[in-house]
Amino acid sequence: MIGVIDTEGDCAEWSFPAEPGAARSARAAVRGQLRTWELDALGDLTALLVSELVTNSLRHATGPIGVRLVRPAGLADVLLVEVSDPLPDPPRERVARPEDESGRGLQLVAHSSRRWGTRPGVAGKTVWFELTLPG
Repeated sequence: MIGVIDTEGDCAEWSFPAEPGAARSARAAVRGQLRTWELDALGDLTALLVSELVTNSLRHATGPIGVRLVRPAGLADVLLVEVSDPLPDPPRERVARPEDESGRGLQLVAHSSRRWGTRPGVAGKTVWFELTLPG
């Protein structure tokens, strides 16, 4: 997967073709894995944020889109979520006007996660965010 770093802990990852159904497939995969990990409480938020990032990738990239969930070893209260694509340009957070139909995805990620960022890969980039696991 593009831009992935090794992380110890429970991990699930998928690759989706850059096609219109990718966001829907990613949401379903994420919700299913969170159910398996008994983290249903994070299902809606995680699926929404993944959907926003996958949609951004669909708008700008033509190659496969990777999604990865990690419960890092040693960090009992963190879910790390990564969305990777082959486009090297990092996304830019912008302020959408009320009449704009797009441009709020990264704001949503920034305001809903405890941390987020991007990192370059050998061929592409990864946008990641962390969510706090329910106690």
